Amino acid sequence: MNRVLSQIDFTRRQFLQAGAAGVVGGLSLPWWTPLQAGLTQKNSQQSVVMIYLPGGPTQFETFDPKPDSPSEIRGSFSPTQTKVPGVQFCELLPRLSAIADKFSVVRTLVGMENRHESFQCYTGRPGGRNEDGEPAGGWPAFGSIVSELLGPGKQGMIPYVDAAPKMSYAPYNNNGSHLQGNPSWPGFTGFNHIPFTLEGEVKSDLVLNGIDRARLNERRSLLKSFKQTQQAFDVEGLDNFQQQAFQMLTSGRFANAMDVAKEPQSVRDRYGKLQKTDPSFGGAPQSPQHLLMARRLVEAGVRCVTVAFGAWDWHANREGSIQYLSKKYLPVFDQALAVFLQDLEERGLLEQTTVIVWGEFGRTPRINAKGGRDHWPGTQSVLMAGGGMQGGRIVGQTDRVGGVPLDRPVHVQEIFATLFNNLGINTETAQITDLSGRPRYLVDAGRHPIRELY
Repeated sequence: MNRVLSQIDFTRRQFLQAGAAGVVGGLSLPWWTPLQAGLTQKNSQQSVVMIYLPGGPTQFETFDPKPDSPSEIRGSFSPTQTKVPGVQFCELLPRLSAIADKFSVVRTLVGMENRHESFQCYTGRPGGRNEDGEPAGGWPAFGSIVSELLGPGKQGMIPYVDAAPKMSYAPYNNNGSHLQGNPSWPGFTGFNHIPFTLEGEVKSDLVLNGIDRARLNERRSLLKSFKQTQQAFDVEGLDNFQQQAFQMLTSGRFANAMDVAKEPQSVRDRYGKLQKTDPSFGGAPQSPQHLLMARRLVEAGVRCVTVAFGAWDWHANREGSIQYLSKKYLPVFDQALAVFLQDLEERGLLEQTTVIVWGEFGRTPRINAKGGRDHWPGTQSVLMAGGGMQGGRIVGQTDRVGGVPLDRPVHVQEIFATLFNNLGINTETAQITDLSGRPRYLVDAGRHPIRELY
């Protein structure tokens, strides 16, 4: 059997136990009641691909170079002119610079805490600590909310897929883990709306061709076991879920979407090969093929796909200085992301697919004594593309040393308002109910889609 991705190692039993949970949101139709007052009909399905950069990427060596600052701030690299007049990126991003008119960059993101937690990127909020004021059950991830409000994708496709590899540092994974405090996942939307997680050799586990009766019965047995587990959570309509989940898992449609081997070799080569990151980071490899899979998933009808790409905690206490790390990892990032955006556009998918690329926070203006940059929640750069947004925009300007917004601070909740808006969800009216029965708006009061992107 061909491996779907070279770095994935996942058993059939693990896949069915974890994966079946994520199918609930996509296939258990009777419980799905969209809040029509908060939804706007669009001609085609809209999707979101969130590319999470574990560890917090540097803004200086990517999208906000400061060439006029002292060397201990500007770093070792020169800026390069992009396709957008007057806009410069780091010289290590030549491919993205050449297509800068296809995406926009928010340079003044605020509202993130100094925490290594993917939870902030997936929910737009801090969590896990008493002072965070989470509701009972915890804040749900963006994809979980999308699953609850919009239900299945086209032709009943699973709405929310996490295509990230499992990372050794737990808070980087998309499961609500925190540096301290209890996990708050899947949040108050419940287990119906956890992501369908891809971590294994899943192709042969999703198709019936050539499998014997014993193996088929094993799958039914595993799903029955899962049903018994879910009953402990009082999930309604589980019988219907059980049947439809099994149908989706064995239909071949989802398996085909995940099988990047079905792409022409020229396409796979265009994306590029996997580059491992140093294990001490605890992050993800740089796997361009995961981005290719994300394209295939949204093409098949998945509404929300999350992917982790690389390891960005560049203090210089692991592997090398920021100069070394930038030279090693930024070219792969540049190539893979540029190809991903171009591929979406060439297939007519970019207009209906919002792409967001970001980490938990930015990096310090001053390079530390070891030659790295430390955590900096004061601001960071965020790439956003597609979904009806304009390309070639730079939102916000940081100060001379790239440490804080000089103008137009963009709050993380504005990012989420924008993502929801691009899916046709009106954050002024749409609500979801928490475990106490209290209706909750999707973003905080006064937070609106980023007007400069439209």
